[in-house]
Amino acid sequence: MTNASLSAAAAAFSSPSPDQSPSGWAERLIKAYRAVRGETERRAAPLSAEDQLVQSMPDASPAKWHRAHTTWFFEQFLLVPHVKGYKPFHPDFAFLFNSYYVSAGPRHTRHNRGVITRPGVAEIGAYRAHVDAAMTTALGDTDDALLATLAPLIEIGLNHEQQHQELMLTDILHAFSFNPTAPAYDSAWRWPASTRSGDAIHLAEGIHTVGHASETFCFDNERPSHRALVGPVGLARDLVTNGEWLEFMADGGYTTPTLWLMDGHAVVTSEEWDAPGHWRKIDGSWHIMTLGGLQPVDPAAPVCHVSYYEADAFARWAGRHLPTEMEWEVAARAGELNDAFGIVWQWTRSAYSPYPGFAAAEGALGEYNGKFMVSQLVLRGSSLATPDGHSRVTYRNFFYPHQRWQFIGLRLADYGG
Repeated sequence: MTNASLSAAAAAFSSPSPDQSPSGWAERLIKAYRAVRGETERRAAPLSAEDQLVQSMPDASPAKWHRAHTTWFFEQFLLVPHVKGYKPFHPDFAFLFNSYYVSAGPRHTRHNRGVITRPGVAEIGAYRAHVDAAMTTALGDTDDALLATLAPLIEIGLNHEQQHQELMLTDILHAFSFNPTAPAYDSAWRWPASTRSGDAIHLAEGIHTVGHASETFCFDNERPSHRALVGPVGLARDLVTNGEWLEFMADGGYTTPTLWLMDGHAVVTSEEWDAPGHWRKIDGSWHIMTLGGLQPVDPAAPVCHVSYYEADAFARWAGRHLPTEMEWEVAARAGELNDAFGIVWQWTRSAYSPYPGFAAAEGALGEYNGKFMVSQLVLRGSSLATPDGHSRVTYRNFFYPHQRWQFIGLRLADYGG
């Protein structure tokens, strides 16, 4: 999707002005729906049927499961409750393709998604076509009052699907990383260009408004906006590079216990980590598994596929810290961070917890974010796999501290101590 088409998609969810017809609103919703759904299929197109089945670890999911789960979302939360006479495509699919929505019913175990050989890729494609046709018909035949009910559900459904579009790429890359032939998802793929200025931004002590304050879409974990004390702190404008990480490795970074949190050292020891994820040493030189296949590690490129534990150890080795998510947001709002978006998500040292006054929605959709607000860390920005238009300065991604299969890097903070 282009930025222009996504701007149009964002406008689709606003109710029509008095001089606009309800049919025009429906057309905009259908256009936005088709654009996002089409992007999922575009990302799946390079994958074989065998590629779409593989599940390389419990945290990852098969590509065909992503395609089916995002379809189930629309069927479960829009078509079944709101479209009279709609018949689900298959009675077993709600069990197979529900993820963690306990209120929506029983689910197949997450770590066994890769053993579901049937339904096959073709049937998943038919499922998507069935739901797409029903959604298009429903939007075209619905009155303005029902459109007002459906529009916010469609909006969250499309943003949910965009999250899975990113996961499709990170999950298949993780699977390909175990293949000794190092297959490429896209042989023409290259790392995005990055910016280097070598300096830092200083944030003086002050109270700032953080969180999502406008009426445009956001996930519930980005609200409510509130005031936060930030600074004094210096934030690196640049992302940490592979070259800097190689220095950390050469200086014994992975084998120096005093650099590591206790849990982090346990993970490094048990997993035998000596480099970021997807790195391989070949004939004495480090290479990284990418969407374009195995490539030499570029010292100038931002480091990627590092866990929170690794990021924290690197910061300690460098005599710095990881920033808080509030510090990151204030600096990013001011436009002071290089590559804040579009290359790697960036670890912060902020625990993933509710903002003051947070309240989850009622029903199954209230399970979307709130129940995960413990034992995880916040990441900010976006990555090279994030769909166009899915980034914003208030976005709060979150992962457990040992996880590193996503496109994750870091920037440093200095408190002058």
